[in-house]
Amino acid sequence: MLRRLALVTLLLLTSGLTGGPHAPAPLGERIDAIVEGEQVRSALWGIYVQDLHSGRVLYRRNPDRALLPASNQKLLTTATALDVLGSAYRYQTTLYFDGRADGAVLRGDLILEGSGDPTFGSRRFEQEDPLRQWAQQLAQLGVTRIEGRIIGDDDAFDDDAYPDGWDVSYVATEGFAPARSGLTYRDNLVAFKIEATAKGRPVAVEAEPPGYFTLHNQATTSARKRGPTPRVDRRVGTETVRLHGTAPRAYSGTLDLPVSDPTAFALFSFARHLRQAGIDVAAALLDVDALPEKPSYDRARPLFVYASPPLAEIVRVINKDSNNLYAEQVFHTFGWGGTAEGGARRVREVLARLGIPSEDLSVRDGSGLSRKDLVTPEALARLLVRMDAHPERAAFLASLPEGGERKTTLQYRLRGVPVRAKTGSLEYARSLSGYVESADGRTLVFVILTNNYTASAYRINQAIDSIVLTLSTTQTG
Repeated sequence: MLRRLALVTLLLLTSGLTGGPHAPAPLGERIDAIVEGEQVRSALWGIYVQDLHSGRVLYRRNPDRALLPASNQKLLTTATALDVLGSAYRYQTTLYFDGRADGAVLRGDLILEGSGDPTFGSRRFEQEDPLRQWAQQLAQLGVTRIEGRIIGDDDAFDDDAYPDGWDVSYVATEGFAPARSGLTYRDNLVAFKIEATAKGRPVAVEAEPPGYFTLHNQATTSARKRGPTPRVDRRVGTETVRLHGTAPRAYSGTLDLPVSDPTAFALFSFARHLRQAGIDVAAALLDVDALPEKPSYDRARPLFVYASPPLAEIVRVINKDSNNLYAEQVFHTFGWGGTAEGGARRVREVLARLGIPSEDLSVRDGSGLSRKDLVTPEALARLLVRMDAHPERAAFLASLPEGGERKTTLQYRLRGVPVRAKTGSLEYARSLSGYVESADGRTLVFVILTNNYTASAYRINQAIDSIVLTLSTTQTG
């Protein structure tokens, strides 16, 4: 019943694109009618549809055209990660001590060694904050003071925090584009909770964690019931922000701001948790790169180890939530040398081993935020075919959102339709690729990439969903 309602609703919504309901026609003609509809025909469409088990190609449009995939790039990232690392892989973040204990005082170096784990302190999982937990455990062991240095070792990755091709405006103010690092904590974000107060008065702002950003609050409360909300100005590479504009009188919201130096943020947060646990911190907070030589782990003693959830759960966050930080961390984890270039080489190596040509691909990041990423519809479709027969098939399929699945990127789309697919969206680029069941029970692989459109993104998404509905109601035989 849900599927039938979804079909009727979307057919009504898209009648303006296709010229209205019409008698069943061959699949190719039905898809052509959608993409050549008046409001979306100026877009550049790349589409590939294949019967998964027979291998028969049912439809193709610009199959070998290199197009911007947006977050469909995450399909390459998660497939490669599962192939190279395996679904049971876990990151480890370790706190070492290199020094001596004089009663209740630790004298020497506390070393926080990162492994690139995106889940360390992350709000995406319900878990105890490891830095808070470690601070409390040190206090329970009787430690009252730390003298020396607290070092953040982020050398699991190189120090290029942002991939080639990212919009500079993302990295200053957008919570969906944090810097990646060999040492991450709390998604590399500071949350600002903003509340309206009295008319003409400054809004109330509470940061979590407090004290890391320098905030100049120039935003005020207006008499409006609704309308624009406060805005943020920030110079890239600084931790100083200006909040300005006005907030409606009943406004309450949270603004996530990315930190520019994840290692410094992790060290700041650890020192804060230590002090909250009652431990006096008389120690310099240092990035490992500021030291004349790297710490010796041979003589250091591990105090605590945090193990991440398995990669199977991490790739679900990447694909179901379209989490960019998680994708970048995983991309650099499987990349040789912890670099973007190494990640791209690894993706190409896996594709070659799976028999998928990669000459027409441009791989600049793991998330798809780069406007220099390019992929062909056929290459992406062939990857989906190969992953269905891959030893990590179950983990890969489980990572893809289902139509209408709550708290995923398909929550409000394709409800009741037997589809698992990854969404993608950038300015002038929309995509959806995955698997759908046809009316006669066949599993179809589909890739839909749309670039350079002038219609609204809403209309483009309607057309994409209409294509998927068409596939789900077709008789492939």
